Amino acid sequence: MSMNDPLGDMLTRMRNAQMRGKSTVRTPASKLRRWVLDVLQSEGYIRGYEEVTNDAGHPEIEISLKYFDGTPVIREIKRVSKPGRRVYAGVKEIPQVRQGLGIAIVSTPKGVMSDAQARTDNVGGEVLCTVF
Repeated sequence: MSMNDPLGDMLTRMRNAQMRGKSTVRTPASKLRRWVLDVLQSEGYIRGYEEVTNDAGHPEIEISLKYFDGTPVIREIKRVSKPGRRVYAGVKEIPQVRQGLGIAIVSTPKGVMSDAQARTDNVGGEVLCTVF
C-alpha cells in the first residue's frame, strides 16, 4: 500500500497512542521522520526513539512517548504543510505557536529544525507541523 503523507501518518499514530495511554508506538522508518523526531526529542516532547525491524524485516522506528502526571506532554500536534497544499514561510512569517509556548517544526535548507532555531539561523522553509 502506498502512503501519500508519511509524516502525517506518524503524527496520527503518536496522537492515537497518546489517547490510549501507550508508552511506545511504532512507525515505518524514513529520514524525514527521524529528523522530525530529533527535533521533538531535543525540545522535550518525547523520551526518545530507536530503530528496530519488524517481523517481515522492514525497518521501523519505536517512539517512546512522554507523560507528566499521567497526561501526555504533547497536548496538540497538527500537520501544517500537506501533500495537497504546501505551506512555506520566510524567516519573518514563521508562525509562533500559542504565543511561543509551542513549537513549529520547519524544513529549511539547513535541515529540519524548530521555529526558534530557524529564526536564530535567519532561514525560512516549509512549515511541517506545529506542536503544543
